[in-house]
Amino acid sequence: MSATVILGVIGSDAHAVGITILEQALSAAGFEVVNLGVQSSQQEFIAAAEAHEGDAVLVSSLYGHAEQDCRGFHEAIEDADLDLVTYIGGNLAVGQDDFAETSERFRELGFDRVFDSETRPEEAIAALKADMNIAESEAERARITS
Repeated sequence: MSATVILGVIGSDAHAVGITILEQALSAAGFEVVNLGVQSSQQEFIAAAEAHEGDAVLVSSLYGHAEQDCRGFHEAIEDADLDLVTYIGGNLAVGQDDFAETSERFRELGFDRVFDSETRPEEAIAALKADMNIAESEAERARITS
């Protein structure tokens, strides 16, 4: 597999543990990963997707202000003429009580999938493979089912 994933924490958020775990899991699953780190701007995600011919962008946010950080993001992606699968996950809203409501807001912002802070990396990887039509190899299937 040679799919490239751009990964980072958006806005002023400085929480790095989640993207470090995701980077390791995505790499182990065969993805090429470009980790932007924390406090990344929308434009940094777009520039990395252009420079690395990215196939997907995974945005992380834990400090609760992701909606403000992501406004206009998909319009900027479109303006850059990029065709990307986009995911966001974490603690996306301050006082996030109803995740279904939070998820709907981010879907309206243009994200293909929205994950809460309890999502396991394997779930996001399986979704990414499904959304990108990436078939698992026989070896990978055997490793996962063992």
